[in-house]
Amino acid sequence: MSSRPTLAAVLIVKNEAENLADCLATLDWVDEVVVLDSGSTDTSREVAEAAGARFFVNANWPGFGRQRQLAQAQVHSDWVLWVDADERVTPELRASIEAVLANPAGDTVYSIPRLSWVFGRFIRHCGWYPDRVLRLYPKALTGYNDALVHEKVELGPDIKTAKLTGDLLHYTYRDLQHYLVKSAGYAAAWAEQREQRGKKGSLAQGILHGVGCFLKMYLLRAGFLDGKQGLLLSLLSAHSTFVKYADLWIRTDTHGPRG
Repeated sequence: MSSRPTLAAVLIVKNEAENLADCLATLDWVDEVVVLDSGSTDTSREVAEAAGARFFVNANWPGFGRQRQLAQAQVHSDWVLWVDADERVTPELRASIEAVLANPAGDTVYSIPRLSWVFGRFIRHCGWYPDRVLRLYPKALTGYNDALVHEKVELGPDIKTAKLTGDLLHYTYRDLQHYLVKSAGYAAAWAEQREQRGKKGSLAQGILHGVGCFLKMYLLRAGFLDGKQGLLLSLLSAHSTFVKYADLWIRTDTHGPRG
């Protein structure tokens, strides 16, 4: 009888000391924890190493996809579980993962339902739940693509997907400023990626996509059932959508001052 394959929890982080301890406390059952830092100035290293994690640094930020590839390259275990510092593995999710490892499938990537806490409540509508993310797979099977942002696990024609049960809790934004800063960073990376592909944007596109985003989240996906937080999140998401296209328009269709 073969033994259970080993499992590594892998994180990419920057200045996450405030979150890391609570996150890693929900991972004390895995065989290995790998943390790849992108240049923290807080105590992320000390917190990670105190929890028994193997800590590495790559401060030359290559984008989310490539950073995840570099982190996976440090893994010794057979399987990879991706977790972000602002996420927590519930006991139910742990049990689901352990059931997979007890009868592993070498050709399958597993998705995890993620439940986000935003501005004082868990968001169960707005299209935010179950928000399944592909996070568990055999290390030899696959990895992330090279995308600067919104990176994805690569799925070849012979790779299957299956669903795990049990939520991954996501404490995504500390406050409104944190949301705006994080959203601006994603928008800039999105616009840069589109610009590199030769794409252009317009303010009209931004308005249309922003309005569409609000209507989809608040009405079609029942964001109104999430109360005031659902309304605020729908408005902020519409704003973030507009900003992406505005950023792309500024990059591609405007010019600096003429001397």
